[in-house]
Order: sequence, then C-alpha cells, then structure tokens
Amino acid sequence: MLADNPLGDPHARTLDVLLPPQYDQGYAHGRGRRFPVLFDLVGYTGSGHSHTNWRNFDENVPERVARLMHQRKMGPTIIVFPDCFTALGGNQYINSTAIGRYADYLTRELIPFVDKELRTLGSREHRGCFGKSSGGYGAMIHGMKYTRYWGAVANHSGDAYFDFVYRSDWPGTLAELARYRPRRRRAGAIDVVAEQAGVSEGLDDGRVRDFLRKAWKRSDPSSREIHCLMNLCMAASYDPDPEAPNGFRIPFNMETGELLNARWQRWRKHDPINLVTRYAKNLKSLSGLFIDCGWRDQYHIQFGSRILSKRLQEAGVNHIYEEFDDTHSGIDYRMDASLPFLYRSLSP
Repeated sequence: MLADNPLGDPHARTLDVLLPPQYDQGYAHGRGRRFPVLFDLVGYTGSGHSHTNWRNFDENVPERVARLMHQRKMGPTIIVFPDCFTALGGNQYINSTAIGRYADYLTRELIPFVDKELRTLGSREHRGCFGKSSGGYGAMIHGMKYTRYWGAVANHSGDAYFDFVYRSDWPGTLAELARYRPRRRRAGAIDVVAEQAGVSEGLDDGRVRDFLRKAWKRSDPSSREIHCLMNLCMAASYDPDPEAPNGFRIPFNMETGELLNARWQRWRKHDPINLVTRYAKNLKSLSGLFIDCGWRDQYHIQFGSRILSKRLQEAGVNHIYEEFDDTHSGIDYRMDASLPFLYRSLSP
C-alpha cells in the first residue's frame, strides 16, 4: 500500500509484535488458542519501534502490557506496533495523496498480514486500536470511518477542535518559513499586494520547499523546526493537492498571516468534532470507546476532547471520557486505564 508513496518513504517495513506468554501453551499440530489483538498507533515523530525500545526509569509498552496481564487487569492479548513514520515526521493514519495511503496500509495490508501469520481472533469484534496525540486522532478516525475493521478504540489526547489545537501554532510556523522567503526583505515602503503574489491561495513560493530540503538534511532539528514540520505534515494530511507545489496547500497567506477560509474548511472536514453526526451509526457499533485528556494539555486538546465527548453524548454514542491532572507529555501511564478497558471490550 505504501509503494510509490510521494515522499519516497520505504514501503517494506519491519513490524514489532508482542505475543502473550500463553501464545505457545497447548500448541500442537498447527492448532492453538487464538487471542484478541490491539494495534498501537504512536504519536507524531514516533514509530512502533519507539514503543518497544528500552526506556530509562519507565516501562515500555510491552513491559506495561506484561505487568497488566500479570496483575490480571487484562487478559492475554497480541499487541501490534506499526511503523508509520514519514519524511514529514509522521502522519495522521489517513490516506493522503501528499503522504501515502496509511489508512489502507493499516486496514488492508497489516490487518490481513497479522491475521494470516498469527493466531488472532480475526474479526473486528476482537480487534482494536489505541493511540496518543496523532495516534489518538488516528484511533478516533478509524473508529469512525473504518469500523468494519475495529471493534473498540482508545483515544488518548487525540487532536480535536482544530480551531484551538492548530491555529494558534501557525504564527510560529509562518515566522520559521519566512526565513526561507525567496526574496530578501528590504526596509522601506512595501507593496503588500505585490509581495503576496503566489502565496495568497495557500501555494508555496519556494519557502516550504527550501525549509523541507534543509530539515531533511538535519539530524538535530530545533523545537521551532519540529513544530513547523508538524504543521506542514498536517497540511499534507488535511489539504493534499497533487497540482500544488509539494503536493499540498497551507491554510494561511504566508505574507499577511490571513487565514484562508477555503483551505481551512478542508482541515475542518477532518476534525473529529465535526464528524460525529456523520459517523454516529458506526460509532454506536463499537463495543468500546475510551477517550481521555489531561486538563493541563499544553496544546489545549482538553477543549476539543470535551467537545468531542459532548457531541458523542448528544448523538447517543456510548463512551467513557476521563480527564486527569497532567499535560500532553509523559502520559503513557494512562494505558493502565485504556488497555484493560479494550481487552474487556474485545475479549471472547
């Protein structure tokens, strides 16, 4: 599904999988116990490998799952760790002509592969996904649009209410891109109308291209550069355009900072808070939907999470929504709540 993706990212990838201790017990003659399966969708700049790596002073996800199973808070489960990293730092687990077909990669390639190679309970009733941040967004969107594959989802601090989450971050991105402006600024009188030529429709005048070229050569990008890359990744996810430079448009006039309403509406069509009504039937078919967010989230995702829960309730979608006293960072411990919930929702 990722072959010939527009970023030239590798289409053949290794896949980490955690098998429960009971996987080999009682196995004989090609037969054995089958297990529910969970897919771990990591956040922006991560990959499945980042959740299986050794961690100092903390548990990685396999260690956390092993502890939860040992404590009998959840039963034996297969955990799959997809690698969906891209040259733009990640993706939103959706299909984009500017990034690649990552929704199809999960649902049409990895799920059949895992069900063929491992002893899974190979139906949506026993398959779920979970994630944080971009991974939480991906889990939520898959619970809406791809319900034929997933029976339960958990969304930790997933992107929602784009007017809060993204718009406030774009001034810094525009300032970073201004460093790559093709024409040097000069003090004195400025003809703003002339200066904005080429960028008033969300098209690139070369600064996005040059930023990306430099970013792809760096091994230690700054926080400012990471946030710029992240916003460009979101633009490539939500407003791809094969005819535009770089394959996507951005939602602001890069000279004046004006919001481009036509472009922003393309983003808002991907906002989970605007999709509940359309996908209410699919959401109601889930056996479990878990959402949480810290009320000190530095990206203000708690507001979008509250709106999402409110609209789910108004649509009659059964779900659990929890908040906790923390930020967006270092909250893997919240899996102690979501993973047992998912197991109970998916267990035979």
